[in-house]
Amino acid sequence: MKDELDKILAEAAAAIASAQTAEDIEALRVKYLGRKAGVFRDIMAKLTSLPREQRPAMGQAANALKQQISTLIDERSAALAKGPAVAKEFFDVTLPGRKRAYGTVHPLTLVTRDIKRIFHQLGFEWVDGPEIEDEWHNFDALNIPANHPARSETDNFYISDDTIIRSQTSSVQIRVMEKRKPPIRIIAPGRVYRPDTVDATHMFMFHQVELLMVDKGLTFVDLKNVITFFMHGLFGPDVKVRMRPGYFPFTEPSAETDFSCAFCKGAGCRMCKNSGWIEMGGSGMVDPNVFKAVGIDPEIYTGFAFGFGIDRLVLMKYGIDDIRLLTENDLRFLKQF
Repeated sequence: MKDELDKILAEAAAAIASAQTAEDIEALRVKYLGRKAGVFRDIMAKLTSLPREQRPAMGQAANALKQQISTLIDERSAALAKGPAVAKEFFDVTLPGRKRAYGTVHPLTLVTRDIKRIFHQLGFEWVDGPEIEDEWHNFDALNIPANHPARSETDNFYISDDTIIRSQTSSVQIRVMEKRKPPIRIIAPGRVYRPDTVDATHMFMFHQVELLMVDKGLTFVDLKNVITFFMHGLFGPDVKVRMRPGYFPFTEPSAETDFSCAFCKGAGCRMCKNSGWIEMGGSGMVDPNVFKAVGIDPEIYTGFAFGFGIDRLVLMKYGIDDIRLLTENDLRFLKQF
């Protein structure tokens, strides 16, 4: 029986060494050491047929065989477990490199940077203000009367009776003029909020840039020259600027400013409603009542201001026909910039 045990050990060692998976190892464990139907169980059953004087020695030999097979199985199982870790550490230098995905700058950020760059050339300073405003800075100081429709709850996001989420960056003008004396040259890009119906050209949250210049002897001609310089700097010398008479409580005289449509080059399309022009915002000379509200003498100083939607400037610059694309976080769209 000793020869039989040696033969079983040799066969088990060869089978265990050739095992390639954890499943193979488990199958060999059941085959040799299984309690219900295993080689070792059969060996123990044969011991009862041996002469009494041979049983102790064969029993010890059988237990030694069991221990050896169990050790071989454990060692092979541990070696297979290390296999994947070794494979992960292997690096094939002949493989082509993997391209790393990088983010891109959002088009709103790109155009805002362009705006800051253009006005920096004219000596304008970039300033910021709070998005949660009181009625004094958002309406009263801007000469907007209490019964004006622009102050209605349907046109603003009111937090309380006297507090709103700002509907225009014009409030930054007031905050700056309260703290500084002329001359003043500022631009104030930022987010504004109005409960507009969302469509291809409107959003309830959008971006606006406000410009204010206050000094002695400024005229409407200076306003138009600054706007024209701005548009040519952003879109090139071919863009046309048109100013139409308008009305705003905080400027007098006031003008609606239009730019030639970048989509159809003035021929007429859906974006410009077949007019060839896109309305960009209001502008005008600062109303004397606004100066009086912030303690600036309108008999000495004049000023002009405008407020344009940055989102619309983005649409024009990059030929985008739907403003909603700017906030949908679609990587297929954003990676183009």
